[in-house]
Parts: sequence; structure tokens; C-alpha cells
Amino acid sequence: MFFKKENQSDMNESKKDIKKKDFRIKPYIYDFKGAITMTIRVLTNKEGPQISKHIYGQFAEHLGRCIYEGVWVGEDSDIPNNKGIRLDVVEALKQINVPVIRWPGGCFADEYHWKDGIGPKEDRKTIVNTHWGGVTENNHFGTHEYFHLLELVGADAYVNGNVGSGTVQEMQEWVEYITFEGESPMANWRKENGSEKAWEMKFFGVGNESWGCGGNMRPEYYADLYRRYRTYVRNYTDKPVYKIACGPNVDDYNWMEQVMKIAAPYMDGISLHHYSLVDGWTNKRPATNFPEKEWFSLIDSAKKMDELITKHSTIMDKYDPDKRVGLIVDEWGSWFSVENGTNPGFLYQQNTIRDAMVASLTLNIFHRHANRVKMANIAQMVNVLQAMLLTEGDKMIKTPTYHVFDLYKHHQDAELIDTYGEAKTNTDFTVSKKDGQVAVSVVNYNIDGTEEMEFDLSDFDISDSEAWIVAGDKMDAHNTFENSEVVAKTEFKDFSVENNKLTVTLPAMSVATILLKG
Repeated sequence: MFFKKENQSDMNESKKDIKKKDFRIKPYIYDFKGAITMTIRVLTNKEGPQISKHIYGQFAEHLGRCIYEGVWVGEDSDIPNNKGIRLDVVEALKQINVPVIRWPGGCFADEYHWKDGIGPKEDRKTIVNTHWGGVTENNHFGTHEYFHLLELVGADAYVNGNVGSGTVQEMQEWVEYITFEGESPMANWRKENGSEKAWEMKFFGVGNESWGCGGNMRPEYYADLYRRYRTYVRNYTDKPVYKIACGPNVDDYNWMEQVMKIAAPYMDGISLHHYSLVDGWTNKRPATNFPEKEWFSLIDSAKKMDELITKHSTIMDKYDPDKRVGLIVDEWGSWFSVENGTNPGFLYQQNTIRDAMVASLTLNIFHRHANRVKMANIAQMVNVLQAMLLTEGDKMIKTPTYHVFDLYKHHQDAELIDTYGEAKTNTDFTVSKKDGQVAVSVVNYNIDGTEEMEFDLSDFDISDSEAWIVAGDKMDAHNTFENSEVVAKTEFKDFSVENNKLTVTLPAMSVATILLKG
């Protein structure tokens, strides 16, 4: 083993500067080919923040084929279903331990009037989805169907309320309808519609993208409106509703500043939206058949999430130094041009190994900010943007992003482990512990060439291990309905454990999780 000082130019610095410099040494190992491998010191005995399972949340909007066809097929469908909810999708979501599903939007939330979506289906009002494709919806998927989906999947509720076109009374009555167990007009109405027992609603969003499609509001105006509306999001049980304010779009730091200044004491969380783009909003690029430069430009856009969370958290710290208010990244993921031949308003796109890289890097960033980021919801769950699943009639396929979520489910509610040492260029990692096990997830987003990483876990006595990998053989490797296993989660064997040190040799364009048992 050889050692190298952090910065050789330190020798030329003044004594004053030298006193400020960190002269910790970084260990390197030189393999037989001359390649340099960083050794990461894993501090398993040092306590870290909990990685909330809700970071692995999903987003299901009335958009394109996410709800209708993706989740809801109706009771009379030939596709196997439970009261209209398609079962193949349910089973796939259960496999990755989906913890929470945000619904009904998105932009759709601020034009959704919940009373149109309850009662006998033949009596429900049809509506035009003006945001997404201009299609007419029959409202067959409403409040009761949503909570049935949650029950089947085993997920928590995150309901987004209508501030843009709705009233305070409408919002108050919806919360009462969902959560009140006693005698009241709304509770009795719910019982008449078939749900004797109230539901638990863990999270509630007061408006969505109020700076844009949710009303084009100024931050000061929205902050006052939030204080008014959230007052009537009543806690009808001993489990308070976690109330989420509409936060900024990407790097709108003024929005965060003003809303936190005016409304911080009245919120439990505040949202943040950031999508990964290849070349900005006005020149969306295809999800497949792209040049090498677009591989890296998308990844660079995804990595901006770290800067956004850091800067927004700094503002939040001014008004919430105890970090009581959670940062809720309830829309994130890759956004490309739609697939040829599909409705532009449906935002249907293919999902490749490049998206798996985006998912891994973004989840790692959320982990590193676990003391502030308390929930995230990838956009979206089925058939829209960076989806977990794609459906076509009675067929369903799992995307590369789905398989990353499957790899990372071991980090849910685990304790983040502090590490010393940085990953090499085009690699990243995250480490957590839970139930006597340590999970190490690594990503190599080089487009060619393997990378070797070593993790020193001297404080953890390793007794057994198992591992899985998701990898692609080309930049746009993806699954289709004709070939659904091009990119899949498979057993990973190219690692070794010796003297409580883990050495991983990771191929290009791959993500792996190694589970170490103590």
C-alpha cells in the first residue's frame, strides 16, 4: 500500500495557509495493471441520520396513461385486477417496498375537485384534463380507489390539495371525508360510499407548483395563502397530518426565502422540484439513440440536485435551525422528448440504463442530505417520464430505474454511515446499516472501463454477503415488450471480502448493491 498527500502544492504554501490545511493522507492501492483504486474508510461505529423510507416515494398523476391503463383498468377488464386496480402493477410495486404514493398531481391537483370522483361510478362527472393532452376522464379513479391502491401496495398516503382553483371549504371537507371517524356530514357520506372506516392520511400538500401551473403566484402571496389553507387541514385523529408547503422550482432561492420567512412555523415540510434535462426545457432530447455527450450532460443535470439541496437547506437553516421542516423533493427524474407516435401531452418516454445512473446518483444525494430531505417522489410511477413500469394492454415491463429502486430498498429507514475518502471520477457510492447488516451501493457511470473500489470496514465483523447488479451493454440499453430482460437485476459476484475489507470491481454503466451481514 502506498500513500499520497492530499495536495502536493501544499509544500509551497505559506505557514499561515499550511496551518489551515487538512493534511490527512489518502490511501491508494495500485493493482497489477497500474490502475489506482481508492480505499473508502467506512465508519460503522459513528452514528448518522436515518435515511427516511419515504425518500423512495412514487408520484402518480392523472397524466397520460399513468392512472388509466397504468394503475386503473376497471372491474370488468380482462386484465387481472382487484376492484379495478391491475394486479401486475401492484405486485411489482410491492417488490420494491413502495413507501408512499403522491396523488392526484402535479398540475392536475389544482384543477381536481374531489367530489367529482366519489359515489357510484355511473353518476360521476366527466372532466377534461386541460393540462395533459386535453382528454376526457370519467373520474372512475377517485379517493376511494386511491386508498384501495395504497392498501394493496402497503404505501402511505400523500394527497395534494387544490389551492389554484379550489376553495378552503373544499379542502377542509376533503380532509374530513378522508380522516374523520365520528359523525359528520363528510364522514357519513364516506360511509354511504362504502368506506365505514376512515383512512390515515400521513401527508398533505397545500397546492402544487403555485409559482406556475398552480396559480402563477408570487411567493409572498402564496405564503399567506398557505397559512390560511393549512389552518383548515384539521387533525381529526391523534396522528397529525404532515402539512407540506409548495416550495421552489429548481434554483428559485427567493421563493424559498420568502415562503420560509412568512410561513415556516406553520409547515412540516416544503417541496422542491428539479428534473434532469439534456439540453434545457426548450430542446428536449430523445431517451434512446443519443450521442455520448448527451449521456454526460444528463448526468451533470442530475448531479445539480446536490447543489440545489445544499443552497435551499442553507436558506431553510436561517428560519428552521433545528431542521424540523423537511425538504420534500416530490418531483424529480429524467425528462426527454416523448416517444414517436405518442400523444405529446402524455409524456411517455423510454427508460434506459442512463436513467438507472440518474436514479442511483440522485438517491445517493438524498442519502447525503438525510438530515433535511425527508421524502422524495420520482416522476412518475407508471407510463410517464422516468417510470418504474411501462404497460401496453395486458403486458407490463420493469424499467432499469425500477431495478435500481429494487437494489436500493435495503437503505430504507437505515442509518447513513459516514465514510472517509472520495469516489473516483464517474463513480459514486452510499453506505448504510440496519438490522445488523451494512448495505453498500456503488455506481460506475463511465461508458467504458471497469472501476475498482475498496471499502475498509474494520469496525464491522463481516460474516456473510450477497450482492446484485443492474448493468447495460450500451448507452441506451432498455427493456421492451418484446424483450423485457435486456436490463435486469441479477446476482453480482465480482467482489471479494477479506479481513473486513470489501473490494468491488464494477463494469461500466452499472449499479450494484452488496449486502454485508455481521
